[in-house]
Parts: sequence; C-alpha cells; structure tokens
Amino acid sequence: MDRNEIISCRKEANNHLVNELLPFWVTRIKDEKNGGFITHFDEKGNDTGEDEKSLIAQTRSIFTLSSAHRAGYGEGRLAELAAHGMDYLIDKMWDKEHGGFYWMTDRSGKVKNDQKIIYGHSFAIYSLSEYTLATGDERGRHYAEAVFDLLQKYCVDTMYGGYWEMFHRDWQLCGPGSQGGDRKTLDVHMHLMEAFTTLYELTGLEVHRRKLLEIIELLLTRIIHPEYKTGIPQFFRNWSVAPQIKFDIIWGWDRFSEDGQKGHATDNTCYGHNAEFAWLLLHALDILKVDPGDYTEILRIIFDHTADNGIDQEYGGVFVEGPHSGGVYDREKEFWQQAEVLIGMLDGCLMFGSEKYWKAYVNVHRFVFDKVINKGVGEWYPLLSRQGVPIWTHMSHSWKINYHTVRAMVQSIQRLDKLTET
Repeated sequence: MDRNEIISCRKEANNHLVNELLPFWVTRIKDEKNGGFITHFDEKGNDTGEDEKSLIAQTRSIFTLSSAHRAGYGEGRLAELAAHGMDYLIDKMWDKEHGGFYWMTDRSGKVKNDQKIIYGHSFAIYSLSEYTLATGDERGRHYAEAVFDLLQKYCVDTMYGGYWEMFHRDWQLCGPGSQGGDRKTLDVHMHLMEAFTTLYELTGLEVHRRKLLEIIELLLTRIIHPEYKTGIPQFFRNWSVAPQIKFDIIWGWDRFSEDGQKGHATDNTCYGHNAEFAWLLLHALDILKVDPGDYTEILRIIFDHTADNGIDQEYGGVFVEGPHSGGVYDREKEFWQQAEVLIGMLDGCLMFGSEKYWKAYVNVHRFVFDKVINKGVGEWYPLLSRQGVPIWTHMSHSWKINYHTVRAMVQSIQRLDKLTET
C-alpha cells in the first residue's frame, strides 16, 4: 500500500464529505413547516413533493447527523438538525397506545401506515442510541431502551431463536408470504446487531450485551452460509432457507420478477451485505471488547469472497449479487453496496495488511468518485449500469437516503487515517 495513494484517497473523501455531501443535506433536509425531515429529492436536488415521511428515512437521517457530529463535523449544526428530527419522531411517529413507531406518516404527521416493522425499529434503536452518544440528550436513550424492550416482549421467537419482523399496530404478527409474518431475514438481524452494538455502547447494560452476543452467534451459525460464510437472505421459522420474495411492506427498491420472487431465489448472496456484515461484526467486537482473533478465519473468507467475486475488474465498482460458491448474477451497481464495500475492504487492509483488499478499495473508490457521485449536486446516484451509466437518477426518497453515503465517508476517513499511521 502506497502511503501517498492512501493520503490522496483520504483527501478526496474528506473534500467530498465536507464540501459536497454534508452540505447537500444540511441545506435541504429540514422541514420548517411540519417538523422532521424532507427526504425526497430529484436528480438536481429539488424537493419532489412526495407526501410521506418513512420511519426509515427519519431515523437514518437522525443517525447520519448524529454520527457525523460525533465524528467532529458540522460545528454543532448537525446536532441541532438531529434534535429537530428527534422532536418529530417522538411527537408524530411514536404510538402512544401500543408503543413502537409507525411505519409511515404524511408530511404533516398524519399516520399513513401504522404497522410495526422491525427493520424500521432496528434503525430507531441505532439512531436514538447514536443521538444520545453524540449530544447527551437522554431522550434518545429512553426511547431506544423502550424499543429494545418491546422487541423482547413481542418479537422474539422463543422456540427457534431470532426475531419475527412484520407486525400489525397492536404487535400481532402479520400473515405469511408477502405479508412477511413467516419469514426471518439477514437484513433485519444484521441491522439488529448494528443497533444493539450502539445501544450497548451507550448503556453498558448486561442485558444489552447478552442480546448482542446472542444475535452475533445467530448470524454466524444460522444466517451465513456454513461453507462460504456468505449471507443467506431469507429463512422460514426453523431457519430453513426460504425463497427470497418481495414483501408488501418493502424497505427498498430491490428488483424482483413480476411474480415477486427473486431470480435464483435460494442461491444468491449480496456482496454489499457481506462486506457490511464483516465490518459491523468487527465494530461490535470492538465495543464488546472481545478479541477479534477468534473470528479471523471467518472474516478472511468473507473479505476474500467479496474481493474475488464482487469487484468488477473491467469497469470498476461492486456487482449486486451472485451465487454463494462465487460468480455474478447481477452486474449492475447499487450505491449502497459501493459504500459498504469501501469500509469493509479498508477493515480487511487493517486486519490483514493485504494488498488485494487495498486494490479492491481503490477500485471501488475510483468508481464512486468517477461515476456514482452526481457532480455539482453532491449525493450519489442510486443505481447504475455495469459501465457506470445512471439507471435511477433520484438523489433521495424514503429508502435511498444519507445513511450509507455519509457513513461510508466518515468511516473510510477514520480507517485511512489509521492506515497512514501503520
């Protein structure tokens, strides 16, 4: 690894974060009229007027602003914006009768969907915990602990382990199939690990530590492939692999066939999720003060699989997904996978000192800065062709928000700094 190249990448990342990415959000996100955040912007960064505020977008924005403030950016402005978002989240989205957060409101705060979706609640715990760590405002801790307790009361599968994910307003489990009531997913359990990590960092409570260790064990023994250590997307109750289907309440714009089922429905793994899982696991072990040495082999397998199969050596960037044994099914490029692989490959460099991981990082870094960033606007295109031509051009909506992009720059800069010290 060439030190000058590391410094150059760090400079480029810092300039993008400070002068483009954070200003994009700081100048647009605050809803002065209704409270909370405006989260729908077109290719030019103009508000599209979409009349919705999702739990995902509101909580992820609180996390983004809080984490960037905690990392030393924004001169206090980001903390003020995060507090503004907290006010809306608590006043408009918290269900005062049944507990938990509604899935979606309109811009004014009227409830549009009252279901309790655990994917959204994982980000509630994550963002609320980060907010208190960043600002000292105890409201974040109060509601983070309240959500954690609700999950333990209503969502735990006491027979097979893990968490049910789709509920009605009163915490009654939804029906099977596309309603999601009979499925468990990598996505939710990985983000619960992420959430419980930050919650434990905040509280230091033994119950939060135990539940974090429990979900790490579950991810390692049930949710990743026993041989290839790649993530398996969906399961039935007993952790048998389920065909990957699209749910009625979705948290992204994943591309499925007309019948709502993913191609290669029982043999596909996502390169972005695999890299994200690896670096989130390392972060969890750090907060737990657990020696990562016991996980060295698993992490090396994950990093190798990502670098060997997920990186496009011809056009740059990260492919969407492929079979567990290696290869590629979907050669398009999603913004969030680029973001997570940047962090993951840098952790691979720090942990193993591997030139392969550094080359993979540089490959993705170059693709992001040359193709993915919308020049002159500041945010990232959500989906591009293999060659880097934008397919979707919006800068933000309820699912594509600031969480991956800002976090990738903050986390990458911290890791590049460490690499310059080695």
